[in-house]
Amino acid sequence: MSFLRREYELPKKSGAKPLILLFLVFVLPVAAAKIVLSLDLYQGGATNKGVLLPIGTSYQSLKMDNPKPREWQLLYLLPNKCDQQCQDHLYILQQSHIALGRDQDRVHTLILLSKDSDLHALASYKFETAKANDAIIKMLDRQQMIVVDPLGSLVMRYPAVNGIDKQIMQGKSLIVDLRKMLKLSRVG
Repeated sequence: MSFLRREYELPKKSGAKPLILLFLVFVLPVAAAKIVLSLDLYQGGATNKGVLLPIGTSYQSLKMDNPKPREWQLLYLLPNKCDQQCQDHLYILQQSHIALGRDQDRVHTLILLSKDSDLHALASYKFETAKANDAIIKMLDRQQMIVVDPLGSLVMRYPAVNGIDKQIMQGKSLIVDLRKMLKLSRVG
């Protein structure tokens, strides 16, 4: 009988090997991820086309009243002399607003005016205007466009580019970014 008992006994397995294997499978990826993130080896992909502005940049921080509270805004400072680049920007702003389609009512294009702005450039457009203060004039002095969220925070800027083709591409990028923000927004 003892002979039969030995044949049917299972050999003893070491419990350490499977335990170490399980440990490596679950802990090693977490440890590797921690090392990669702590050494800044991972660069997350950004899908926005514009340049994000620092957090805290808002109408309030620039000491300016929000001309359209609780509304999405697209800002552009009308320069003292509206040259061809300025005319192209105004055209791109108008076309970008039209291209928003059903979201047009959620976004207001505002042309900010300084005391020396070239008002004749607006003759063929129907943009809303607002008076700009010195702080925002300094910020927008390079003919750039700014997206403002409904809470009054200046979110993203699009620097001025030369050439109508580059401006059209920038307008398309602006529309893509605005649509993403509008889709994710629960206000405005």
